[in-house]
Amino acid sequence: MEATKLKYTIIKKRDQYDEYCRNLEALLGSEVDAYVQDEIDLLTLLIETYDEAHSAFTALDPIALLRSFMAEHHLKPQQLVDLLGVSKGYISDILNYKKGLSKEVIRKLATHFKVRQEAFNRPYKLKIASTRPEFNISKSITQHAANHQ
Repeated sequence: MEATKLKYTIIKKRDQYDEYCRNLEALLGSEVDAYVQDEIDLLTLLIETYDEAHSAFTALDPIALLRSFMAEHHLKPQQLVDLLGVSKGYISDILNYKKGLSKEVIRKLATHFKVRQEAFNRPYKLKIASTRPEFNISKSITQHAANHQ
């Protein structure tokens, strides 16, 4: 009796992983019926399982991970602005560890790079801005006027 060849199997090698990612991307761009949705779900499960077993994500904080994805996909910060629908300043602050990732940005990044949201939704340290008190001119003028009456 001849064995039936399965369309998809557990991912064992990187080239198989890449092929499944391409297949998933093509399916996501097509008309989705119940059969296609089952195929999308299966590919997603197989890809996520491979990612968890072979992932270097966990060693990287979310911003280092984002930078590695940007390098891998040849993305510039301006392209992230367009992709995420946020300002250049916000992207700059994110990439320089000055602002955290919003839930919406995490969702969009995970969808775009085809990873679980948890890859971007992990704690990491932000750089603290200077907490130097600024000179308040209006308060100083008011105090000066009150002292000289």
